[in-house]
Amino acid sequence: MNGRKSPPTTKQPILSGERLSIEHEAEHLHDRPHWLCRVCREPWPCAEAKKRLLAEYTEFPSLLKIYLSAQMYDALDDFTAQGESAPLNLYERFISWTRGR
Repeated sequence: MNGRKSPPTTKQPILSGERLSIEHEAEHLHDRPHWLCRVCREPWPCAEAKKRLLAEYTEFPSLLKIYLSAQMYDALDDFTAQGESAPLNLYERFISWTRGR
């Protein structure tokens, strides 16, 4: 081994009785320009998206903050482009929950 991590394994089909089914997880992604979760329709990042983002960026928390900062500014652009006032809680919604991680 050269010290590099191997890529994550892909989900394997699950044998269920006589049928073969594929395990599927819905991704909690944002729906632009409204910035609601595509799955649960909560403001994005929703609780599930936060959980998954923390897991995905666990070794690189500074990159999580950079990614979410970019998403926050995209959301700000989308809200103001529609003539809406920018929500006052964008920082809390996108960034503050990552503190100390």
